[in-house]
Amino acid sequence: MKQGHTHVTDACRVVTPVLARVGDKWSILIVRLLGDGPRRFNEIKRLVDGISQRMLTLSLRGLERDGLVSRTVFPTVPPRVEYELTDLGRSLWEPVAALGQWAASHAEEIGRAQKAFDKRRAVEEAGRRKIPAIGMG
Repeated sequence: MKQGHTHVTDACRVVTPVLARVGDKWSILIVRLLGDGPRRFNEIKRLVDGISQRMLTLSLRGLERDGLVSRTVFPTVPPRVEYELTDLGRSLWEPVAALGQWAASHAEEIGRAQKAFDKRRAVEEAGRRKIPAIGMG
């Protein structure tokens, strides 16, 4: 693809919303967790560090809408609700697990790259601040 090329193909239009759903931080964590079997809402909330109740609700609803997660309400008092991966969701679990393994095995290398980048940026910023402004008389 040429640089500056902005044509979006039909395939991109189809894939983009799917990747937006399955590629977001919370969805990946939820799919990874549900790969171990069905879970209740509060259990998911407890195990997914940092997720708010609202964000968990929205993420589960989106995953359910996309056919990746099923929601089962059991007729108890109070009602018990469980979430689990559908067949489609299970087909996503393996690539998500592979992505997690890749991230874990490259975390140190990425951390070193980030530190080197931050150091270069700090040196560049310091250099810009030392350049005297040319005043007008």
